[in-house]
Amino acid sequence: MPVPFFLRSLVPQRQQRSADSKSLLGAIAGLSWVQWGHFWTGWLAWSCDAIDFFSVSLVVNDLGTQFGKNTGDITTAITLTLLFRSVGAVVFGIISDRFGRKWPLVVNMLIVAVLELGTGFVQTYSQFLAVRSLFGIAMGGVWGLAASTALENLPVETRGLASGVLQEGYAVGYLIAAVVNLKLVPETSQTWRTLFWTGAGVSVLAAFIRALLPESQVFLRVREARRTGAHTTTSQKTRIFLHETAEMLKRHWILCIYAVLLMTGFNFLSHGSQDLYPTYLENSKGISNHDATIATIIGNCGAIAGGGIAGWLSQYIGRRLTIVIFVLMIGAFIPLWILPTSFSALAAGAFCIQFGVQGAWGVIPIQLAEMSPPAFRATFPGVAYQVGNMVSSASAQIEATGGKHLRTTIIENGQVKDVPNYATVQGILIGVVAAFVVVVTIIGPENHGSHFEKYKTAVEEGAGRDEEIQDEDSSTPSPRGSVNVDEEKRSHDDPHV
Repeated sequence: MPVPFFLRSLVPQRQQRSADSKSLLGAIAGLSWVQWGHFWTGWLAWSCDAIDFFSVSLVVNDLGTQFGKNTGDITTAITLTLLFRSVGAVVFGIISDRFGRKWPLVVNMLIVAVLELGTGFVQTYSQFLAVRSLFGIAMGGVWGLAASTALENLPVETRGLASGVLQEGYAVGYLIAAVVNLKLVPETSQTWRTLFWTGAGVSVLAAFIRALLPESQVFLRVREARRTGAHTTTSQKTRIFLHETAEMLKRHWILCIYAVLLMTGFNFLSHGSQDLYPTYLENSKGISNHDATIATIIGNCGAIAGGGIAGWLSQYIGRRLTIVIFVLMIGAFIPLWILPTSFSALAAGAFCIQFGVQGAWGVIPIQLAEMSPPAFRATFPGVAYQVGNMVSSASAQIEATGGKHLRTTIIENGQVKDVPNYATVQGILIGVVAAFVVVVTIIGPENHGSHFEKYKTAVEEGAGRDEEIQDEDSSTPSPRGSVNVDEEKRSHDDPHV
């Protein structure tokens, strides 16, 4: 039957299931303080990224008043930030895969802090756009470095759950920004600027904590091997890195294209449901800024719950099937997102939609890490993520432009007002993108339970061919497949296949 076969094709084979409840609990109990430190540092860095990015979304109307601009003009800053993130992903990803995880992330977070601080001091619209563009470059490096730092030092049994918790650091960051906007901003004379100054302080904290922790175990191994083996100069290591990068691109160019398509859909899904959400409630539903912020907080509570549950579930039923289930859930809740007019119903819709959106997103860090060429776990996921962001960068402007042309009326203070119909615009956009994500996820690869930490790093010969580290029981390193990894692994593990 087509449906059972379709479902079976998405569920990993028994040999590929990397956890049961006992092994998961045992693996978590066995984590060292360094492993916990690496994970939570990556989580905090990703949360800092969200605090600043969504600070703009929360104060679109305030920024418009400050600079004398309309909603479409202010969302240009969001678009520019997303456009330039791919530049940062390439720069910081290459530096991290070449030199290690520790200091590139420290420097990245300090640059983020400086630009966050600078955003709070801009006086003109042009200055605002310039700083937000530069911030996009700094922001682009955070996700790849944070995800690799958090996940590559953990045992494979914990990575599904860790992926969900890590990704929802973004929802926690949005939640923190919303709480600051709700409680602190109204109490200060600097109003919206306080949001960005708060984010700068948290980013400095993340950089400080990462500086206290040791380098990733993967790069410590390489350093020890270099110390005990033949000496390799910096120029030789760089030459090896460039050669292996070219080899990786030659082998995995189809996978690169696929990853960008997947992340384009995912970024349209998240930005289409988040970036203009407070503005949508205020302008199209007549909700006050205070209540819109509370609804945003409720939505992010749904996101945090969804991400953790989906990440944990993916460890048992597979990455792709989990994504498909949660994206289908999004489609089911679109009416609750756009049709109600009361605050309570709209808040419930926000919770349910973000439960689905960020539930699906919760699987992405580990899905990309397992899918990636193992030696390029900072560059490949980070660039795929941010190029997808670049393609979807105009989502807020698309919604703002759609609202200009698609109008509706609401009754506010006894008067009929003509307002943008952001509800219909967002409902159409989210529905179309959800369908796209389901299709792309189904046709893609899955390398569930990959031990990617056992492969060579990008400064070792053979890394571009996905060679494993040689051990005493193996005389020849084994390369990993490119796209059809499921079939290769099943045929190796199961003699009956």
